Amino acid sequence: MSVPLPQLVLYTREGCHLCDEARALVQGLLEDRAARGQRTAAMCERDITTDPEWERQFFDRIPVIELGGRRLELVTSAARLRRFLDEALEGSLA
Repeated sequence: MSVPLPQLVLYTREGCHLCDEARALVQGLLEDRAARGQRTAAMCERDITTDPEWERQFFDRIPVIELGGRRLELVTSAARLRRFLDEALEGSLA
């Protein structure tokens, strides 16, 4: 029986170039993890403009990712994102 992939949530909004860059970073790092046989995650995006609470909470912090009960705000550094994924994915092994 296969274990479902954990869900990685990327909070974005249309027209956010940092969000576009973060999406590409996340996808690339997840693909790299998969290619190396490491645990990966299924990414879904949430547009903060569709929920007033998300917009209030994340407006000046996007791009934001959540995974395994952890959150990383202002995702702009590949090194920080790689470390976050390593900790969240390896730390969530049961």
